[in-house]
Amino acid sequence: MKRPIIGMLALCSSVIAMGETVDVKTLEYTGPYPVQIPLMFDSEDVNSRKFDVKSLLDTHVSQATSRNPVMFSGDVAPGSDDAYALHLLGFTVENRHYSKASLNVKGLKNYNVYVDGRKLEGNQLVLTPATHKITVKYLSEKGKSDSIKVSLDSEHPELLKIGTGTSRMYTLDDVLHGTRISSTSISPDGKYMITSYYHTRKGGAYEYVYRISDVATGSVVTETSEAIKWMPKGSRYYYTRNTNDGRALYAVDVATGRRDLLASDIPNEWFTISPDESYLMITSVQIGPKESPDVYEIIQPEDRQPGWRDRYMLAKYDLATGVQQPITFGHNSVSLSDISDDGKKLLVRTSRSRLTSRPTTLTSLYVIDLATMTSTPVVENDGFISGAVFSPDATKVLASGSPESFDGVGRNLPEGRTPSMVEEQLYLINIADRKVTPLTKEFDPNIQQRVWSRADNMIYFTAENRDMYSLYRLNPANGDITMIPVPEDLVKGISLPDAGRTMAWFGQGASNSDRLYKLDTKTLKSTLIDDPVKDQLKDVVLGECRPWSFKSSRGDSIHGRFYLPPNFDPASSYPMIVNYYGGCSPTSRNFESRYPHHAYAALGYVVFVIEPSGATGFGQEFASRHVNTAGDGVAQDIIEGTKQFCAEHPYVNTKKIGCIGASYGGFMTQYLQTKTDIFAAAISHAGISDHTSYWGEGYWGYSYSEVSMANSYPWTHPDLYVKQSPLFNADKIHTPLLFLHGDKDNNVPVGESIQMFTALKLLGRETAFVAVADQDHHITDYGKRIKWQNTIYAWFAKWLQDDPEWWNAMYPAKSL
Repeated sequence: MKRPIIGMLALCSSVIAMGETVDVKTLEYTGPYPVQIPLMFDSEDVNSRKFDVKSLLDTHVSQATSRNPVMFSGDVAPGSDDAYALHLLGFTVENRHYSKASLNVKGLKNYNVYVDGRKLEGNQLVLTPATHKITVKYLSEKGKSDSIKVSLDSEHPELLKIGTGTSRMYTLDDVLHGTRISSTSISPDGKYMITSYYHTRKGGAYEYVYRISDVATGSVVTETSEAIKWMPKGSRYYYTRNTNDGRALYAVDVATGRRDLLASDIPNEWFTISPDESYLMITSVQIGPKESPDVYEIIQPEDRQPGWRDRYMLAKYDLATGVQQPITFGHNSVSLSDISDDGKKLLVRTSRSRLTSRPTTLTSLYVIDLATMTSTPVVENDGFISGAVFSPDATKVLASGSPESFDGVGRNLPEGRTPSMVEEQLYLINIADRKVTPLTKEFDPNIQQRVWSRADNMIYFTAENRDMYSLYRLNPANGDITMIPVPEDLVKGISLPDAGRTMAWFGQGASNSDRLYKLDTKTLKSTLIDDPVKDQLKDVVLGECRPWSFKSSRGDSIHGRFYLPPNFDPASSYPMIVNYYGGCSPTSRNFESRYPHHAYAALGYVVFVIEPSGATGFGQEFASRHVNTAGDGVAQDIIEGTKQFCAEHPYVNTKKIGCIGASYGGFMTQYLQTKTDIFAAAISHAGISDHTSYWGEGYWGYSYSEVSMANSYPWTHPDLYVKQSPLFNADKIHTPLLFLHGDKDNNVPVGESIQMFTALKLLGRETAFVAVADQDHHITDYGKRIKWQNTIYAWFAKWLQDDPEWWNAMYPAKSL
């Protein structure tokens, strides 16, 4: 057998010089793979074609073969002593810009070329930014040899880097594809864990897998595609399945595998199993009055929302008898918040609308005694609470809500300042006398998930802590809060058992994807259980993510972080992209997000993420700056921070800075351009251009304005609604500004982009508008998400890297 020249497998790269045709001199070789001519039962196939030995090239050979490749740099293609054999020669092409090239393979008689695993028809390469794997699969014949010469031609060869090895760029493919953790749940007895994974394949197909593992050993007990959850006791899980008799409910014992049929005809509605496992609490829907689909009345702003007229009531389904008893009845919906551990009491929530004053929705909490069918009010007509659960003994309620909840008992602000309605606090309510105790009044992080442990009577919760989701433990006896150290920036989900000292949790960091852990609640030590994306990302080269803060002119410490390109050279000059929050939450350290920061950095950008005034997670006072400012202060923080960052980091090209944001961040993109000329390009996704039109037209326009414009209305504060709307300052904008918008956006209607785009067009300014068909506030369709993201990349490449080729390929000029 003939073998190629062998060398050590290492990154071997050459940067193509301008104007040259470059020979690919070193390739990775694997092979040979002997193949045989099939038995000829007939002389022709079903399409009347005779056998051609070249068809052996269609024999599948895994390009992810486990054989270790060797390096080849000869002029004669390796052959084989076998009659026929297949061989693979490969190399990589890395490009941080959109590129085109011609691939030339000379000397080989029978071969196919594959680019990233797909067969190339012809020899033209169109390469979006990534590390591309090029594979030449050829057929050898015993006693014959072919010469081999591989080269690339390109109009912009300086943009391409040829190499071998496995290291590669981080791209949108890595964001969209692979396995992620969606939830984790530990059994009530603490012995087993259910972890839900979702796997997305190229093309957008996805699947869910539910894995049960042994907490002590970490061994996998079983996996299923059934959506399973724990029963309230022990270590049995349940699932439902549609049968000939109706919707059946099954419970399975993990240890023995025994399956029990609990009910065969439960309603096809959402339910919760009672803690004593004797009944289901069903949430039943009552369809509201219908209108003619052609000409119809809208009775209040929310009536535009599908399903708003429907109401939800509670019913008890007895598992022993199959009898379903209604529990609540009325005009307003009633939802279940919790069930007491003995199954005898319900904590329910009901809300009513009041449009004439803020807050426009009032919420009440009641305890229902199922034995007597009586209700006791716990909270009445509070417009600022968001959630509630029982204490383990059901004598108290742990509630969450804004600082204005319970007449402001948790408020910690200067006089005259309005708190942010989305800055969440924890409160403890004594049911007997309805006394409310604020638990986090002096605590800056913004409350997220919370669980009252039955095992140690502690309250465990996660909270936005600046740009992280941190884990905490609160002692309800004395109010002490302890931060639990964990090895991830973002704790995304937690679960606690009724017995034992193990918590299950999962999270991710700024530079790594989801990981699964168990935590000992005595020692507060975490142990890694699973890292499902480890193998997928093992060859990815990431740049550094570093923290950076500055002192603003107002004396505030403004937090931020920045991402550097891989193989960063401080002596070079880099364009920069600035990103900031949308809504009210800080731009968290998510590895995969709407704007995956490492993917931007991989294209050669410094990415600066800033957390300006108004973001939650920094305390009540900081969050309150979002209220009644309409961007004032926020924009100043971003402008000052960008300038100061550049002053401290001379490798940033100050002439090539871009900015991007969505929703409120999209508004901020537009607003910034009316205040500064430091940006060379800007992108507004689903941004608000006119506070007055958004206030009236968005599904949640006026209700979000209760947060951002508390007690201010277009007719009372035109200085906020008009003077600080970008539309009314359009003539001040000179930055090239791209508008992106889903054309079915119900949160921020697409007209917000249309009217601002129209204004800039009439002013003769550089602008573009790309609508995404049939998409709402978020772009979730697989194929549209890719083109949406590539549109962003192409716009920034055009204006920040002086490379319009990608943009022109996606959106060629039209003579209209």
